[in-house]
Amino acid sequence: MGVQRHSLSRYRRWLQAGFFILFVVAPPLDVFRYDLTLGHFIVLGRPWTLGLDALISGDISAPRAVANVIVRGFLPVLLVGAALIWTAWRYGRLYCGWLCPHFSVVETVNALMQRASGKPSIWESQPLPARRPDGRTVLPDGRYWLLTVPLAAAFAFLWALSLLSYLLPPFEIYHNLLNASLTGNQARFLGIGTLLFFIDFMFARHLFCRFGCAVGLFQSLAWMANPRALVVGFDSSRARSCQACNNACDNACPMRLRPRTIKRRMFTCTECTQCISACEQVQADNPAGGLLQWVDDAHAIPVATGRSIRPRSGKAVADY
Repeated sequence: MGVQRHSLSRYRRWLQAGFFILFVVAPPLDVFRYDLTLGHFIVLGRPWTLGLDALISGDISAPRAVANVIVRGFLPVLLVGAALIWTAWRYGRLYCGWLCPHFSVVETVNALMQRASGKPSIWESQPLPARRPDGRTVLPDGRYWLLTVPLAAAFAFLWALSLLSYLLPPFEIYHNLLNASLTGNQARFLGIGTLLFFIDFMFARHLFCRFGCAVGLFQSLAWMANPRALVVGFDSSRARSCQACNNACDNACPMRLRPRTIKRRMFTCTECTQCISACEQVQADNPAGGLLQWVDDAHAIPVATGRSIRPRSGKAVADY
């Protein structure tokens, strides 16, 4: 199981990296962007318009224009939104934990900041234990600040540049940037955007994910509405096995949550499996394996309600 979880974690990292690259290259490759100079979206290299200009010029009728608005405007938004909400209702914030380019930065900066200071966030009251779940002892090294701060700044600039390229012709921006000929608005967008993202990445990464992200909030609300949704369950019948542990699952959570609790206290869980992997590493020599596992359907109900139930393995998942 530990090997499978390790492979799953590695697969998640590859997905995050791939989606982050897609986020950056989508505008220059014309995969998806909105061009303010043209006044319409570009999708897979083709213009995506509502056809209102054709209506104004008399090339199409009013009913055809209404159909265009529905098919090209409301329907895609409805389908994407419905797919996201259904996925969250059934599986939780998988987009956040497995694809979101912001969350991949959160985890990267968390790891570097912990390496530099012993704490994954400056708001952490105490450093985390130096002993990692795999048994290694990793002491804080202040020299890692020399990597953490510049990398956060680089991510901030890349985010600002990428967002600007979703709004203006990308190669025009790249050309102006390389030739130091940015327009005033372009320079202000990049400067202010980089500053705001730097503040976010350095000081408010997981706080933004927990309290400021509308996409994450709607996913969490959909997830909470389904007591049978995928969730991390704790085998409380074996809680004594936690006595020799230094709260590895809590320490591993990039959102700073406590996985061994009821669902409503894990409202912003991203299903990243970091807590499960940490528990399995700590319990590597335990024949019964880790105490945390993904559960769903009837086996997820105790985490949502606090009532005990017997999961597939025959072990109690939760008994709060």
